[in-house]
Amino acid sequence: MSKKAQNELNKLDEAARAGWMYYVGGKTQDEIAKTLKTSRQSAQRLVALSMSEGLVKVRLEHPIARCMELAQGIKKKFGLTFCEVVPSVDDDPNSTLGLGQAGAAAIERALKFDAPQTIAFGTGRVLRACADELSILHCPQHKIVSLVGNIADNGEATRYDVAVHVADRVKAQHYPMPIPVIASSKLEREIWQQQQHISRMHTLAEQADISFVGIGNLGSVSPLYKDGFIDDDQLATLAESGASGEIISWIFNEEGALISCDINERVTSFKLKATPEKPVVGVAAGDNKLHAIRGALRSKLLNGLITTERTASALLTS
Repeated sequence: MSKKAQNELNKLDEAARAGWMYYVGGKTQDEIAKTLKTSRQSAQRLVALSMSEGLVKVRLEHPIARCMELAQGIKKKFGLTFCEVVPSVDDDPNSTLGLGQAGAAAIERALKFDAPQTIAFGTGRVLRACADELSILHCPQHKIVSLVGNIADNGEATRYDVAVHVADRVKAQHYPMPIPVIASSKLEREIWQQQQHISRMHTLAEQADISFVGIGNLGSVSPLYKDGFIDDDQLATLAESGASGEIISWIFNEEGALISCDINERVTSFKLKATPEKPVVGVAAGDNKLHAIRGALRSKLLNGLITTERTASALLTS
């Protein structure tokens, strides 16, 4: 590659980063200039170039070299079949900014097949952000399947049931799992799973062409605790057992092994089986989730990841 061509590529790389900060991160041109260590006028020109070159529409179309390198490193280290890394645009160690847009783009790629697809979803705030970013589509040939129950202990429907929101936005067939996220006992779980309609949901989940899940951490800020699925005593017991994270309420340690605990005996969610032909993609980021994400990648419950630049760097250096 000639020096001139390399310079043009580098300029597009900087324009893409500036465009991401401005249109996705909501940064001012002064803030972009400070981050990129350039003048305000140069930052303004880079943002304008990102638009004139078609790099920025609603989502970034130009792959940033640093993010691509991190994605390749994550794939190699953890044996993944897919990884996408989005730029970090602020100093918040737990920022998930940009994951909604990147996750929506990945979901839309699956939806654009003319042949019928079965697409399964977990739950969580970041996945809900992905659903909110989806374009309005018409995909009646596809099936949208929930991997997890949608009823809390008090009988209330969970607030982050992603599958129903995805199906609504893309006008696809919707298959919810109308059971408690965590049964009151192991026996109750067995009774629920013997129900014909629940067995059918698990069969659909097993047949899913691609699945998207969130990765939850454990502790006082964990979704399982904040949403009332586990109490203080159960949280303490999980900590003593070495639990580091959860995917659709299945709890694992940092080495990726499902731990022996009461919750794993009562969880009603589908048990994930990631394969190259039927990928499972986790969408998560943040310093507060590093142990959970690392455990998830080691668990082989998933084989794809969408995360941020900061989180990817931390995963590679620890």
